[in-house]
Amino acid sequence: MPSIRADLVDVYVAREREGVVEFLQLRRTAEPMAGTWQPVMGHIEAGESAVQAAVRELSEEVGLRVGDSAWLGFWQLEEVHPYFVAALDALVLSPRLLVLVDELWGPDLSGDNAHDGHRWAGAADVCEAFMWPGQRRACDEAVQVLATRGSLLERALRLRPGG
Repeated sequence: MPSIRADLVDVYVAREREGVVEFLQLRRTAEPMAGTWQPVMGHIEAGESAVQAAVRELSEEVGLRVGDSAWLGFWQLEEVHPYFVAALDALVLSPRLLVLVDELWGPDLSGDNAHDGHRWAGAADVCEAFMWPGQRRACDEAVQVLATRGSLLERALRLRPGG
């Protein structure tokens, strides 16, 4: 029987430029995903919540920290990303989170050895830019959350990572 793992988190970093939502992608250097473009992602460490892991991964991978002036908002996304990894015989459940940054912010990859490049993918290009269907759905959900700011849904999903 396959195991069930819930020790990964996906963080979608978005910015709005000229009315268009764009998503940050990082090019992975390590196998098995070397050369592919992915959102910020990482393992949840022992004793850590998914939100705490997301905040830590943002700091480690792209240099974005809670309290930075570029950090404009933080939301949980409702849909959890379930996928099967045959090599591990595991069903993986990955919570998804969204961070909105200032349009002028850019990632600092100098302290990150897991990625060797970054790019921004416009919401209209998500189908071509993200390889996994679950990632495309997360981007669609993120656009909806950002488009409904001030709504009951958006307020319910908004996070305050510093307390």
